[in-house]
Amino acid sequence: MPESDEQHDLSDDSDYASSQQQGFGGSVYSKSAEAREFDENDACETVYSRENVAIHPTQNPAERISGQLRLIKQQSSLFLRWVPYIDIPYKEDSTGELSNSILTKDRQLYAIKYLPFSDVHSVHRHTPPLGWQYLIIVLSSGLAYPPLYFYSGGVREFLVNLKQHVAIVRSADNTNIFLVNDFRDPLQRSLSSLELPRAIAVSKASPAHNATARYSAEGSSYVESSSASEYSGRHMPKNHDPARDISLQVLEKFSLITKFARETTSQIFQESQNKGFVAYEKQHENKSSALSETMNSDKLLVSSEPLEEFDNSQLAMGEPRQDPLDAEEWAAFLDSEGRINDSNDLKKRIFYGGIKSNLRKEVWKFLLGYHLYDSTYAEREYLTSAKKSEYECLKSQWQSISTTQAKRFSKFRERRGLIEKDVVRTDRSVAYYDGDDNPHVKLLHDILLTYSFYNFDLGYCQGMSDLLSPILFVIEDESESFWCFVALMERLGPNFNRDQSGMHSQLFALSKLVELLDRPLHDYFVQADCSNYYYCFRWILIQFKREFEYQKLLCLWEVLWTHYISEHFHLYICVAILKKYRRQIYTERMDFDTLLKFVNELSGKIDLDEILMEAESLCRYAGEKGAACIPPGTPPSFPTGPDQAFYPENGDL
Repeated sequence: MPESDEQHDLSDDSDYASSQQQGFGGSVYSKSAEAREFDENDACETVYSRENVAIHPTQNPAERISGQLRLIKQQSSLFLRWVPYIDIPYKEDSTGELSNSILTKDRQLYAIKYLPFSDVHSVHRHTPPLGWQYLIIVLSSGLAYPPLYFYSGGVREFLVNLKQHVAIVRSADNTNIFLVNDFRDPLQRSLSSLELPRAIAVSKASPAHNATARYSAEGSSYVESSSASEYSGRHMPKNHDPARDISLQVLEKFSLITKFARETTSQIFQESQNKGFVAYEKQHENKSSALSETMNSDKLLVSSEPLEEFDNSQLAMGEPRQDPLDAEEWAAFLDSEGRINDSNDLKKRIFYGGIKSNLRKEVWKFLLGYHLYDSTYAEREYLTSAKKSEYECLKSQWQSISTTQAKRFSKFRERRGLIEKDVVRTDRSVAYYDGDDNPHVKLLHDILLTYSFYNFDLGYCQGMSDLLSPILFVIEDESESFWCFVALMERLGPNFNRDQSGMHSQLFALSKLVELLDRPLHDYFVQADCSNYYYCFRWILIQFKREFEYQKLLCLWEVLWTHYISEHFHLYICVAILKKYRRQIYTERMDFDTLLKFVNELSGKIDLDEILMEAESLCRYAGEKGAACIPPGTPPSFPTGPDQAFYPENGDL
């Protein structure tokens, strides 16, 4: 039997064997259809239905929420839908208390409405020795829905029917884990890898403070079926809609995950991604504790006691912020042929003051690595010409795809459709991108689609448009903006890995830094079940894009890009923000949901200069012990060599 057939053969699985007895076919559908949203006006077919499937919001068995689970096929796509029962009468238990205490409106928060299986990474089957079987649906990002308990049976039939409509493969590591749309064939696996962090796409509810928000794929049309039509900038909302923002969506969903589900998700993360962190954490545990003891008490915080004050006596204040680098100073850094005389001194100057707006177009190319600091005017002119030709060649790859070809290239249609939807929602409040048929929005589209062909394995992920937008705004050239974006993604690309290993490593490092630099605050987070630091997800993913006004953001990014005192300075900024509000966090006894909402509402309220000075103080004080908290390879480490491979050989043109 060929390897590919063997991978899709589930005949030794009891669920598959049952399907043969029940007359189901054994064919496996490849995931050839593009991802699409459920259209309530389109015809559909229910291929599986089961009553009395429940979730448990708490550890109290009496507070389970029962509902109906269905698998629905619409055209070539399969969707999962779970809706809780609404009219559940309250009953008194033996103590006379109401056992069914979950209100109707709260039940609706857990509804899963039309989750496309293109967004699902795996299905975990659990069969406890005592109790009922349950399934955990794990999304492509690694996030998990609350476990679904089958109180009336039906797990076998669920998997049998699922197999009829999507490709599922049992994991080699655990026979009770079924990978969805996973192939061993190299080409199929390469195409499948374009299904990037879909938890970022799955979340489609209204903001977290909205009472109708749900932990499900519902609400906005943020991810729709990708059409083969040509790009048009006409269909776009006039104003920025936070509910459609990638980071807000991810974080809002976290706020609706129950404690049990968060623990389940964290366990899955740890098992699949963080095995290396365990040994790393043990290796540096003693080092971190030693410094922490010099600044904070090791006494574990309890809710009845006040939060211990942070000892700032050993911190040296960061240097005051300076005026931005101006044209006269910039010219002094260049020799007669255009080389930077002292790149470290330049980085220091930018770190403490930023850059004048009229100079950013030139200086950012150095900070991002597009230009070498020791390159000459002539070399940079040659590079611009060479890379422009290369960019046009890359762009022509997707421009030359005919309508007939596009019909047979679902991944291309899917990526293009996702980009079309994202760019018309990116920074539309900024005048540069405002208005119908804005040509700069068209450039965003073309650059992102070209990048998805340049980095075919990574492709396009929601959030990339947020990172590209300021670059295009500053550089104002399509080709050079593309290559600057390529250089940035060399550092931040792991943030968008399918397994989100880059995000996990940064959240892990952040937790160790908080433990090192503010042990009482860390202990409170542990006690409040906030030690996963998911509420900082947005900060890290798109580099504080939503936290500061646009011009302030540009200054922050150029500070980060200098890597002057640390290439992970953004993590110290996270620590500085948390420390700034530590008293309020503790006084208000914030739990995970409250803290998440609080962090989101800090947008536009943070003093950038103050936070930069505080972050510098923390970074310098932490020193080598702080660096030891960060696992090797944690983004935004620069993975390529110093020449960036941007400068072509003479025969490359």
